[in-house]
Amino acid sequence: MTAPSPPAQPVLSGADGSQQASAPHPALLLNGLAKAFGQKIAVNLLSLAVPAGSVYGIVGPNGAGKTTTLSMATGLLLPDAGRALVHGVDVWAEPVRAKGLLGVLPDGLRTFDRLSGLELVTYSGLLRGLARDVVVPRATQLLHVLDLWDAGTTLVADYSAGMRKKVHLACSLVHSPSVLVLDEPFEAVDPISAKTIQKILTDFAAAGGTVIISSHVMATVQRLCTHVAIIDQGRVVAAGTTEEVAAGADLEDRFAQLVGAQMSREELSWLRPSSA
Repeated sequence: MTAPSPPAQPVLSGADGSQQASAPHPALLLNGLAKAFGQKIAVNLLSLAVPAGSVYGIVGPNGAGKTTTLSMATGLLLPDAGRALVHGVDVWAEPVRAKGLLGVLPDGLRTFDRLSGLELVTYSGLLRGLARDVVVPRATQLLHVLDLWDAGTTLVADYSAGMRKKVHLACSLVHSPSVLVLDEPFEAVDPISAKTIQKILTDFAAAGGTVIISSHVMATVQRLCTHVAIIDQGRVVAAGTTEEVAAGADLEDRFAQLVGAQMSREELSWLRPSSA
């Protein structure tokens, strides 16, 4: 199953606020991406087209190549072969232009954690070329919406895992990108914050942006995503709308069927409560 043709292209806002018709390209086009680490092939000539305006889920077993694929797609990891294009802009041929269109939340991101949340998000916006009088109000609003404002001057190094995930998400949003690529955005996040993030992402897509999410939580993917791709052994085994890929079944069951997963039935006979 291949990804469907992209929907009608949205009208995007330029940096100066003017309305610009986007180019007739997928939001993200991956063509023959490949990456090996020694003898281990992590991504095997993977191709995928992500329609503009979609909320696109990327799912697969552990070690399937999801994070490696997204790292190559966003300019964080050099591919051995293939191309990645964001709205038609080659990520590796024109990295500055391509990265200006992207907001990225990598998994396990290391950052400047000796700053407060406000300082970190502000710094991220300044690095993206925003003026201080633009970025400070945006950063302040993001911290309020993501329930981080009360952390005040607390350093990011002292944040909980969920708080760090949220502040890094704020960093990916502050420059108002065209395409968001988020690796496990709901991991360690409390349910109320998760609902807030989902609302932010669906509103962003409704306004013409594109959201790409890697997640292991099938229920969230099935509820939130308009499209989904299942990756196994470094290749796409199914892609399309969520309804097409699920094929009338629960997405988790369909996932297990497509990747050939078998739940172990071996019993741990020794695992019993210890007696006093």
